[in-house]
Amino acid sequence: MSQPTAICPNCGAPIRFRWSSAIQTTCEYCKSILVRHDVNLTKVGQVADLPPDISPIQIGTEGMYRNTAFQVIGRIIYSHDIGAWNEWHLLFSNGSNGWLSDAQAEYAVSFLSQPDSPLPGPSEVYRGFQYTQQGVGLVVTALTEANYEGVEGELPFQYWDKSRCPFADLRSQDGRFATIDYTETPPLLFLGEFVEFESLQLKFLKEFEGWTA
Repeated sequence: MSQPTAICPNCGAPIRFRWSSAIQTTCEYCKSILVRHDVNLTKVGQVADLPPDISPIQIGTEGMYRNTAFQVIGRIIYSHDIGAWNEWHLLFSNGSNGWLSDAQAEYAVSFLSQPDSPLPGPSEVYRGFQYTQQGVGLVVTALTEANYEGVEGELPFQYWDKSRCPFADLRSQDGRFATIDYTETPPLLFLGEFVEFESLQLKFLKEFEGWTA
């Protein structure tokens, strides 16, 4: 798999992309947020000090999902009233990409999906709202006004200057999962499923006192 390289325009450090389609990355040395234009990079911001994180997952963690290997190559960090969570960006061995939501020891793998019917607007949804997408009956279980806390690593889009981040989370009776992301216009739909931590067969996890895999 091709791994493009570039030079950080802020500090001159080499930047290596794990994923050839990455649009945004962060410099490991000076923490600049960099947007890619072919082989050239533009600095658009600076990563602030990231909040404390008790997740064992980190950039470079590898695992398996439905018999396909993946590597964690980026993340977006959010917080809300009851804590923080990570959206880990995954690069799969078949070249596709997806997301691993890591929130209060609950894990879900999802993928950006094209809706087959119009998504409800943010003023239309409420807890208990029923919605069918791609033949799956879903119910809104949570409406979250999240705070954007930071980014790390490679992402498939520009994402760095956010504040208010509204989401609707939906579930089905058979463990399916969906998120409607209202930070974009039109909103984005992510479809997936809840997974057990052990089923992901994760390796290269972060080590810290008091936690064992």
